[in-house]
Amino acid sequence: TSSINAMTNPDEEEVDAPSRAAPPARSSSELSYSEGAKLPSDAPAWAVAASERLREKRDSGYISSIDVPDGVKRVLLHSCCAPCSGAMVEEMCSSEKLDEVCVFFYNPNIHPRKEYEIRKEENKRFCKELGIEFVDCDYDPENWYERMKGMEYDPERGTRCTECFDMRMERTALYAYENGFDAIATTNATSRWKDAKQVDGSGYRAAERYPGLKYWCQDWQTDEMTLR
Repeated sequence: TSSINAMTNPDEEEVDAPSRAAPPARSSSELSYSEGAKLPSDAPAWAVAASERLREKRDSGYISSIDVPDGVKRVLLHSCCAPCSGAMVEEMCSSEKLDEVCVFFYNPNIHPRKEYEIRKEENKRFCKELGIEFVDCDYDPENWYERMKGMEYDPERGTRCTECFDMRMERTALYAYENGFDAIATTNATSRWKDAKQVDGSGYRAAERYPGLKYWCQDWQTDEMTLR
């Protein structure tokens, strides 16, 4: 098959799956954010190990900080979903070196449409809470289908992933250039399911199309960023 359902990966493109029992709903007043919160008893081994490494770093005086590229004041951050955006957006917004952070949502690879809308609306809600701009780009899966022809069975981190990153970063870079942003970045760089070099390569190629535009390359796959 050449459907998007056959072109999914575990991090981005969700598909219809057997229903599972949902956890009990909690009101917003019961939810809180805390990097120091204990992990749940059923947390996976990788999360437990990362939490321990992060605790050791903090005990030794480690302080997280981001390295803003020289001359960058306005950043356009491509986002695939709110959970992936959260840590990057919070880090960027906390920097005194930046004047503006704007989230750009362009993901024609996400299927089905219902999943796409869920991710988009959650991104919008998150940005509204933080008081930052959210740009809703068109959902054009037909163009994605056309560009991915012949790569239906490529594995994760294969050629199709590169083309998919390229497609999204090219659109991000175009918008950034047309609207006076200094740099672009992507939340795809935070995922440990992704090849960071592959993601960064797409970002660099897209930014190089336009004079003065930079791609913000940094190690976003740290323990701290992942746990957040």
